[in-house]
Amino acid sequence: MPRTKPDITVPNLTGRLALVTGASDGLGFALAGRLARAGAEVLMPVRNAEKGEAAAARIRQANPSAQIRTRRLDLSSLESVAALADELQSEGRPIHILVNNAGIMTPPRREESADGFELQFATNHLGHFALTAHLLPLLREGGARVTTQSSVAARSHGVHFDDLQWTRSYDRNKAYASSKIAVSLFGMELHRRSVADGWGIVSNVSHPGITATNLLASHPEMGRPRDTLAVRFIRFAASTHLPIAQTVDDGILPALFAATSPEAQGGRFYGPRGFQRMTGAPAEQEPYRYVADEDAARRVWTISEQLAGVRFPD
Repeated sequence: MPRTKPDITVPNLTGRLALVTGASDGLGFALAGRLARAGAEVLMPVRNAEKGEAAAARIRQANPSAQIRTRRLDLSSLESVAALADELQSEGRPIHILVNNAGIMTPPRREESADGFELQFATNHLGHFALTAHLLPLLREGGARVTTQSSVAARSHGVHFDDLQWTRSYDRNKAYASSKIAVSLFGMELHRRSVADGWGIVSNVSHPGITATNLLASHPEMGRPRDTLAVRFIRFAASTHLPIAQTVDDGILPALFAATSPEAQGGRFYGPRGFQRMTGAPAEQEPYRYVADEDAARRVWTISEQLAGVRFPD
């Protein structure tokens, strides 16, 4: 018997400004579409301008009233992150929703960002950390909800503090897990600091379970010439309604709930409620043990401020 398709009701977001990273494809694209459908004005910061404009056009085609714009952003470049933030600061518009969603997954060989950081750490964590820091005044003005996208990979291995940049021995899966745990710890710590310092920001963390996105698809530019066996199996499982994988439209629901629902709270962890938390309707769940480690969160925060050259207010 096919699974009952989950969904949530998104409140009216008219007059709200939302920013979704990684919105030209996959989960980010679907999230941007749902937010626009609910009336939000959506910014899609993208690395590839042509791909981003094509994605925005697809959203407008499905919803002609959608207010959606692209901006230039390479999360792996701290210069690019600062440039986007400066642009938005000069416009001075409060941001009401920020979804730190973009990511890359398991390049077969170790790659470095323009700033010399391991590429997964730079893109998945450090870029989002720096972007949120730079945008903090606009987020505070908007009383923003900040939702950070985690991964089931955050269940394993922990943050690789002994060698954050994986210069000694690169393990693509552990490096991916380390980067996603780091950004998840950041999302949880952001709420604690907001409460302590009166920033007025609500920050939470979500994960999409096992979702058929293109993270494991072919990326010749990263040394992956063909789709992995894993992504082919996940696509098959999602298309045949096996309870171990789901489509993108289902996979966005935890982040969509965390970012928009009046029931979603700060400092909480949201994911699918189904079998092994891999599929199903969104629900609050216990954070993975590595994500719940407050000492590690403070350590990640301090290191990230040093590496990114940014500071949140004390």
